[in-house]
Amino acid sequence: MAKESMKAREVKRAKLVAKYAAKRAQYLAEGNYVALQSLPKNASPVRLHNRCKLTGRPKGYIRQFGISRIQFREMASAGLIPGVKKASW
Repeated sequence: MAKESMKAREVKRAKLVAKYAAKRAQYLAEGNYVALQSLPKNASPVRLHNRCKLTGRPKGYIRQFGISRIQFREMASAGLIPGVKKASW
């Protein structure tokens, strides 16, 4: 389980990215890299990191479901994810 501060930091970064997305696109289209550097560092989408919505785990993230592999396995075994079942052959 990730610390609450880490989860909050990622949420804060995501808000900053959304806030400055239009300005960033405009500066890139103009080729104005000096103005681009004046934007906050955390406004860059490269600084975002995918985290599990339930636990905040940064590794083993499955994009399609938005959760980590561990939570995915637990939820799939419990039948909480529609259309997913354990393979056996």
